[in-house]
Amino acid sequence: MSRSIVRCVLAPDPVPQETTAAGQVAVFIAITLLIGIATWLKVRGPATSRDRTGKDVFLAGGTLTWLYIAGSITLTNLSTEQLVGMNGNQMLLLAWWELAGFLGLMILGFVFVPIYYRNNCTTVTELLERRYKGGSIRTVISAIFLLGNLLIYLPAALYSGSLFLKSMFGVDWPLLWFAIPMAVIAALYTISGGLKAVAVMDTFSGIGVLAIALLVVVLALYAVDFDLFSGVPAERVSMIGSNQSPIPFHTLFTGMLFIQIFYWSTNQNITQKAMTAPSVREAQKGVLAAAAVRVVVIPAIVVIPGVVGYKLFGPMGDASYGRVVAHVLPGWMSGAFAALMAAAVIAHTSAILNSSVALYALDFHDKFVRKVENFWKLAAWASAIFTISSIALVPAFESAKSIINLLQELNGLSSMPILSAFIAGLLFVNVDARAAVIGLLYGVAAYAVHSFILYKPGMLFPEQTFYQHIGLPWLHYIDVMVAVLASSVLVALAANRLIFGNRARYVGPGARSRR
Repeated sequence: MSRSIVRCVLAPDPVPQETTAAGQVAVFIAITLLIGIATWLKVRGPATSRDRTGKDVFLAGGTLTWLYIAGSITLTNLSTEQLVGMNGNQMLLLAWWELAGFLGLMILGFVFVPIYYRNNCTTVTELLERRYKGGSIRTVISAIFLLGNLLIYLPAALYSGSLFLKSMFGVDWPLLWFAIPMAVIAALYTISGGLKAVAVMDTFSGIGVLAIALLVVVLALYAVDFDLFSGVPAERVSMIGSNQSPIPFHTLFTGMLFIQIFYWSTNQNITQKAMTAPSVREAQKGVLAAAAVRVVVIPAIVVIPGVVGYKLFGPMGDASYGRVVAHVLPGWMSGAFAALMAAAVIAHTSAILNSSVALYALDFHDKFVRKVENFWKLAAWASAIFTISSIALVPAFESAKSIINLLQELNGLSSMPILSAFIAGLLFVNVDARAAVIGLLYGVAAYAVHSFILYKPGMLFPEQTFYQHIGLPWLHYIDVMVAVLASSVLVALAANRLIFGNRARYVGPGARSRR
């Protein structure tokens, strides 16, 4: 790399000059239009070629190949919450979320994908209805997923994307100025092309995002002479987390795996993408490709720029990644990356929006309002309403200290209780759906008590958490997730026997050999 190029890349002033800003905007608009046109050319077809079924709208008609499945799974996960939030911690330790995700994807591909295809599912909640005696568990879990998407994940995606763009361009505009256009475009993709358009856009923008994100890693390391460790506190470059860190090391062997199983294998936003292939084998190829990207590429891009940001600018929290990108990339390339990141936010938002509409249409409207005759029309109305509510909630996230840590902790309210319903339903038969609901509600309440009372200093004891008071200072929310999961399953099975008079029978691994 020549010295002149290096001086251009490592310009000390992160705020572009007027001419550079014009170039950024021009590149931004050009790439945004290019991705939109490429997506339209791939998914276009006469209106008469689209049927009105839920499978056409929500599963792309079962026509996607492994490449688009891998791209969609990757970008549904890797949006600005990860790039902004994980780099915002400015610690290498956060890479464990991505490394552990490899195991979660393996379980999705080889355990859950065959089950979903065998049961011809469009939503993950359909599987639960078939496994339990009664449909109440499907309705309750669908409501939890839907509320989580509307109240947390959609506005969080728009917030983190807006924060990134605001930080990178160095402007003092309100976040809603960025959030509204991205939300509207995301809704248009969902309304006009369904999940197929979302998956195609995911793949096109994902290739660009990963390429430039890797370039940011290289240039960020170059900016500190490839010396990531000197002058940085040891806890920020260690992969062995202390008990006070976001990921204490022992939690890798307690709750981490179960969090990954929930996220990759039972979460509608992710698993829906794996159900879009024409066959189980094609779906598994897509999942395997996503797993390879997860372990080879993603860890570096979600932590190294954050640590470099700490070394260059000090603690900056969630604003760190945008500042680093603006610092190391030349102006025109910053505009390109901004366009690709905006496309990633739009695709990520569209994916969550599409899964939200699927849950509402199939689990609520079709069951409790009236039979859906045209899923495309219903998807349009629901997408518009959900988009407006998501935009309205974006300002609520501005007070978050760390967007990724906030999301992980909020996940605990629903993730382990929901996973308990899948475990009880898949490993046992003759379980009443109402018993599973009791176990699930217990799990939500138990984790809420942990998060808002026992884990908060000063709630019960001055300047101490309850766990510190009883001699368990190491107990972390990831540890508590395991206890919530196990106890939720036990509560469900106990309620099934004691309240509903059913004797559950274990049918999981090893059941046949014990007969």
